[in-house]
Amino acid sequence: MAKEGMLEVTPVVGIPRSELVYRASRAGGAGGQHVNTSSTRIELLWNVQSTQALNESERLRVAEKLASRLDGEGWLRVVSSARRSQGQNREAAEERLAALVRGALVVPKRRKPTKPSRSAKEARLSEKKKRGDTKRQRRPDSYE
Repeated sequence: MAKEGMLEVTPVVGIPRSELVYRASRAGGAGGQHVNTSSTRIELLWNVQSTQALNESERLRVAEKLASRLDGEGWLRVVSSARRSQGQNREAAEERLAALVRGALVVPKRRKPTKPSRSAKEARLSEKKKRGDTKRQRRPDSYE
């Protein structure tokens, strides 16, 4: 599904680039005088609530998993300012967004409860018996 106009999240899920909103601003950090004049910091916004990239169950799963990162209107915000060029920061922000969504889409395996084996039960009971016998032997014979 990864076409030219899509940000590939998984082989099946892709976010249309038309749904992504980019904002550029000045970044701090290394870069000398260049950093004061160029807008290399990228802020990438994607609305989880209104996206067409996910079906309803996927949308609910992503919204639940990333709830702490969403604003009141359902926008997910990713910022990148580690690199010196706007293009590299744009790529880094896209990869970070894809990784976040990829992680949120993972359905955890259901835990299958297990039972202790017969030998484990017998070992536990024999250990309890041994412990009880030890304590019984420490007691005085009679209190009369």
